[in-house]
Amino acid sequence: MRHTNFLLGIIAASIMTFSPASLLADERREEPLRIQVNVSLFLPGPTGDTDEALKLRERARRSIYELAAGECAIVDQVLTKNCRLESVSVNVNTNRQSGGQNEGYAATGNFTLRATLK
Repeated sequence: MRHTNFLLGIIAASIMTFSPASLLADERREEPLRIQVNVSLFLPGPTGDTDEALKLRERARRSIYELAAGECAIVDQVLTKNCRLESVSVNVNTNRQSGGQNEGYAATGNFTLRATLK
């Protein structure tokens, strides 16, 4: 009887080692991680309908897109592996800072990244 209980204990321990719960713990490490990043920039310069203002708005959008493009490289160096950019939203508005002395564009960007932890 004692020998049977010992064998049952070994069998139970073996089953627990290969149970779905232990497999799920390994799978959780590989689940994708969603990272959200928000940035804000101010680019001083002309506003309105001039060519210079149009170029400044384009530069503001380009700056946000460049930040988004480089964000996965930073996240991969520090925290994750296999990072990819999932979505980007950009908003550019005319803005006057500190009583209208500094005219320009305020640009905000929101990025969503998808990656797995190292």
